[in-house]
Amino acid sequence: MKSISGIFLIVIALLCFSSCVEEDKKDTTLLVKIDEVVKKKFIHEIRIQGSIETDKNILINAEMSGLITGISVKEGQAVSKGQTLATVDASILASNMEELKAQLDYAEYIFNKQEELRKRGVGSEFELKAAKNQVISLQSKIKSMNIQKGKATIRAPFSGIIDKVFAHQGQLANPQSSILRLVNNKTVDVVASLSEKHYSRVHVGTPIKVTFPNYMDTSITLNVTHVGNFIEPTNRTFRIMSTITNNSFLLPNMLAELSITDIEVEDAMVIPSKSILKDKDNFDFVYIAVKKGSKYVVKKVNIEVLNKFQGEALIESGALNFGEKIISEGARGITEGDFVKMKK
Repeated sequence: MKSISGIFLIVIALLCFSSCVEEDKKDTTLLVKIDEVVKKKFIHEIRIQGSIETDKNILINAEMSGLITGISVKEGQAVSKGQTLATVDASILASNMEELKAQLDYAEYIFNKQEELRKRGVGSEFELKAAKNQVISLQSKIKSMNIQKGKATIRAPFSGIIDKVFAHQGQLANPQSSILRLVNNKTVDVVASLSEKHYSRVHVGTPIKVTFPNYMDTSITLNVTHVGNFIEPTNRTFRIMSTITNNSFLLPNMLAELSITDIEVEDAMVIPSKSILKDKDNFDFVYIAVKKGSKYVVKKVNIEVLNKFQGEALIESGALNFGEKIISEGARGITEGDFVKMKK
């Protein structure tokens, strides 16, 4: 009886051991995530950082030195083209002007007398020419003085907003010191620099999507209005520009993010980018899962990647078929011929 009991216990132990071994085998089957090769529209975008610029953002300086006798505007004030912004003391110019006018009156008197003498045959041609030349010279000096006097009044070169006033009444103005800043942001440009490898894909009229880091809910679609005709030798880039009219919220030097669609393929063969691996020869390949019973067996397939964008890869058709199952997660721990199970 003891021997029969011993044999029974041994049989039970062997069955348990066999069951444990089978369970271990099940546990060694790798779990992977599987996606399918799909046919869809593939879009690739160039994403770059740009900024806002305007050609109507200027610092206004005095064209002549002198004491500032008045500033006619305040910060934030809207002004029209030609409106007086500030004035510089021109009293010395005015005094010089009066002196020149007096000299001109006398020179004209001499010239008229020389003309009368010449008509009588008394005066010489040389004296007449000298008198005429004196009149012309003084007229030219007065004209120049008037132009210089006009520079004492600083006027707006275009309509806009006074952004900042730097100087104050009573200060000394000179051509090197700014008096105020004048800005007009009604028309601004979105500008950016692209790598020269994109030059053949971007042209006037190319649509671009523009977002602004400081305006998270703002997105606008524009068209390229200018493509640069020069490659910067330092960074191998060219400049593009898109104009925004009737602007009401963008400021010069504000950051912008541009998205330009440079590749658009209908009915493309697309797979997840994370499923693509490289072999020892640096060739791209993927593992596909072939159904075998309740599991899948792993098969290696070499592919040619044409482009990638936002987690998707456009591949050359031929190596794979639409609907085939691609191992997208867990592929780095397996080899061809392994059995795998799909993650639930």
